[in-house]
Amino acid sequence: MKLLVSPLSVEEAIEALDGGADIIDVKNPDEGSLGANFPWVIQSVKTAVGKKVPVSATIGDMEFKPGTAALAALGAALAGADYIKVGLFGVKNEEQAFRMMKKVSKAVKDYNPDKKVVAAGYADYTRINSVSPFVLPSVCEKADVDIVMVDTGIKDGKSSFEFMGEDGLSEFVELAHSCGLECALAGTLKFENVDALKRIKPDIVGVRGVVCGGDRKSSIKKELVKKFKESLM
Repeated sequence: MKLLVSPLSVEEAIEALDGGADIIDVKNPDEGSLGANFPWVIQSVKTAVGKKVPVSATIGDMEFKPGTAALAALGAALAGADYIKVGLFGVKNEEQAFRMMKKVSKAVKDYNPDKKVVAAGYADYTRINSVSPFVLPSVCEKADVDIVMVDTGIKDGKSSFEFMGEDGLSEFVELAHSCGLECALAGTLKFENVDALKRIKPDIVGVRGVVCGGDRKSSIKKELVKKFKESLM
């Protein structure tokens, strides 16, 4: 399993890198679960990280606006992101998810086919009235998306495990793999979830709060990144 860590700044990115993160994920929690950061922050992180590890960037908890999402995705790609992540927060059904991700994928892949597109659903989809993550693997296979993931839409301390359970998350990972996709799991993951993550076997595990000492508004600490990565081995 690869460890994705989400810093807010260049300084945090270096902490995550020094702790052994496999992917550096640039986001902005002030704008939501998958809030977008500024292009110059993505550029600065990419410059600081260089070619040591890939850089991921979120483009927001998006409403169903394929044009807006496609333009934002291209912006993230131009800023240097290797992985471009779209939160399908305001997307209500399978048809909307396909239309959204197809346009995003076209925008990114026409610019650089080596860039990876990530579609993010939400474990707490019922409480935010969003599309079910279980339909996303088949959608993403048809829409030329590379990775499908689950996060939590509302950051209130509840994890993806509390909404989908180990069985549900396992099913999601199996669906993704059966569609030929990589799969990522995130959403207030904790050290107590590590054993279950090892059983579920996602390709990527995404964290922030747990490597900040439990408070995602605090700062990333390289020793906690190292500890969490070693726990996954």
